[in-house]
Amino acid sequence: MTARVSFDFTGTTALITGGTSGIGNATATLFRDAGAEVTVTGTKAAAADYDTDLSGMAYRQLLITDTDSVDALSQGFDRLDVLVNNAGANFPGGLDESKPDGFDASVAVNLTGPYRLTVGLYRALKASTAQGGASVVNLASMSALRAVPLVPGYGAAKAGIVCITRNLAVKWADKGIRVNAVAPGAIDTPMTAPMQFAPELVDAELGHIPLRCFGSVGEIAPAIAFLCTEQSAYTSGTVLVVDGASDCV
Repeated sequence: MTARVSFDFTGTTALITGGTSGIGNATATLFRDAGAEVTVTGTKAAAADYDTDLSGMAYRQLLITDTDSVDALSQGFDRLDVLVNNAGANFPGGLDESKPDGFDASVAVNLTGPYRLTVGLYRALKASTAQGGASVVNLASMSALRAVPLVPGYGAAKAGIVCITRNLAVKWADKGIRVNAVAPGAIDTPMTAPMQFAPELVDAELGHIPLRCFGSVGEIAPAIAFLCTEQSAYTSGTVLVVDGASDCV
């Protein structure tokens, strides 16, 4: 027996930040394979600098904390149907987020930069003719909804992502732009890979997850994609939690 959903994004223009690995790459690959014209961003100079398969996608360098880099990217689109704000990181630059400099750096990477990019792309999103309107999907996190003392800056930034998701959804409701967020739980990605060297961290995380396992990027990308379809035209300002039921305990 199979129970699968398929997507058709023929004619859709999509920008996925941080699309070179993890959730971003899984999402970009899904959109590409579904017929979309996909642009991904990364921090390196060129797509060839990555081992990841980025074939069939346009590549743009983006330094999310550099306002000139953000503005240059946003000015490069006349029309955009889908924006997925995926780029982000915890412990930016190896800094301790419990200290002010690390906290500030994390907020800059995970909140301030994505907000600037989203607002900068307003005209391109407004120009979309997609059925159901243009879609912005922000990557939030369960750290926005419960305490994760190890990464207070990341958690605060992701709480901010939830806030701007709801505010922009209301502000742009009559502009043909929907704004939603996906809040993944513990997902097996390069960002969470270091946890595998600290079994106590893994055990603590699994203690929050009734399904007793980390999720996969292939379980997050379709949730993001659904929010960009015309079938979700009445969905805006929501935070879709995909976390193995961890918010239920």
